[in-house]
Amino acid sequence: MNVLKKRITSFFMAAALVLNLGTITSHAEPPQWPGDVGIVAGAGIVIDADSGAVLFGQQIHVPYPPASILKLLTALVVVENCGMDETVTFSYDAIHNLEAGAGNKLSLAEGDQISVDDCLHMMILLSSNQSANALAEHVGGSRDGFVEMMNKKAMELGCSPDETHFANPSGLNDDNQYVSAYDMALIAAAAFENEEVFRISSTKRYSVGPTINNPDGANISMEHRIVMEENKSSEYYCQGAKAGKTGYTSKAGNTLVTYAERDGRRIISVILKGSDKYQYYMDAKSIMNFGFSSFKNEPVNEAEGFLQEQEEFEFAGNTYPASRLRLEDSVITIPNGAAFSDAERSLTTDLPEGHPEAAVAMLTYTYNERKVGSAYIFDTQREAELAQEQASREAAEASRAAAEALGETSAESQEEEPSSASEENEKGQERGGLFSGFSLGQNQILILVAAVGAAAVLGIGIFLGIRKKKERIEREKRRERRRQRLLEIGYNEEDFEELVRKRRENGSGKGRK
Repeated sequence: MNVLKKRITSFFMAAALVLNLGTITSHAEPPQWPGDVGIVAGAGIVIDADSGAVLFGQQIHVPYPPASILKLLTALVVVENCGMDETVTFSYDAIHNLEAGAGNKLSLAEGDQISVDDCLHMMILLSSNQSANALAEHVGGSRDGFVEMMNKKAMELGCSPDETHFANPSGLNDDNQYVSAYDMALIAAAAFENEEVFRISSTKRYSVGPTINNPDGANISMEHRIVMEENKSSEYYCQGAKAGKTGYTSKAGNTLVTYAERDGRRIISVILKGSDKYQYYMDAKSIMNFGFSSFKNEPVNEAEGFLQEQEEFEFAGNTYPASRLRLEDSVITIPNGAAFSDAERSLTTDLPEGHPEAAVAMLTYTYNERKVGSAYIFDTQREAELAQEQASREAAEASRAAAEALGETSAESQEEEPSSASEENEKGQERGGLFSGFSLGQNQILILVAAVGAAAVLGIGIFLGIRKKKERIEREKRRERRRQRLLEIGYNEEDFEELVRKRRENGSGKGRK
């Protein structure tokens, strides 16, 4: 009997264990951070461009010479400080003040005048060092002045002065020029967020305008093999690769930055001190595929309930109703198989430099002690105030531009009006002056007047024709400049003509009073 009881008890215990297996499984430890990938290069990193999470890293805080991948920062500083249609004039120093072996693939020459857009394409696609120098002089006044702008921008992006410093705009060798893989990823992320830099760094083929040594222009192609490769069977093919920059110097070895998109995700890889025989391309492809296949993004807004936890919050001594706050639309990046709740959340009101003006706090998320994302908390009332201030500034700018354009139109109208009486008197005095100092008889005067008159009719006709043509060309130029300004401030031609008509009516009315 005791044996039977023991067997029955053992049966129910086993059954209970089986029934609870599901519960035991649901409380299993979340997956560890994936690490089944490596590279041959000295240093490398792959980050998620949306969350900023470091998915893979090797020696990511060790400074290395950057070579030409730093031209992404050069491009970013250029487009933030000048127009794409501005003309760059190449100086003697821009062409010749380079280390031996720097190359000049398009035979650019002193005196070349090239648009900023063309210069940027030559710099990014062909890695033209001459273009980098000329752009630096154009934007910074000198290369040294531009380098100061580069270093300032790098620090604004979160780079560390211990890991990153630049000495020239081209990336050529300099003992005082270095960057870490992590900081280069920050720079690349900012560069690819800029529409112009992304457009240029994702262009595969481009036609450059005429130069002194290339009067018919030139066709150029990107040198980045992964971005250029479209054949899926090629060893260089990487699904979703969109943009990037190559680099090489004797000290830096091969360096590479690559941007790729896949299934709604965006990642960036950086390779420093890459080996020869194109292994650095294989390194980049390997860690990008790892980043896409081993991780996923989770939207913060869909899973975070922080703002619903209480009715009001106090941040940095200020109290905010929960209804007045909103959470940034951001994501965190975690391993496949993990859940949003597996990430640890922390709150801070000590916001980083350059944070959005309406932000009052920030939530930061970590997974296995790795930062995997963050989300600002915004004061919506402050956001509305800032939006109104911006609208007021834009309206003031529009009014100023419209007033300038109206002033040009008034000047055009005055130029088109007939000559005034005083002008006619001056012309009469000029005509009388033709004969001053001469003493002629009446018949001689009549003959001379007839001869001069015949020549004058022809000469005046030619002169007036030339003057009218010149005035017409100048009016057309002014109207085109006016049209461009109107388009920039949101006016169309009909709106503007109505403003002109009303202004003229008001002006006429004032004159009659």
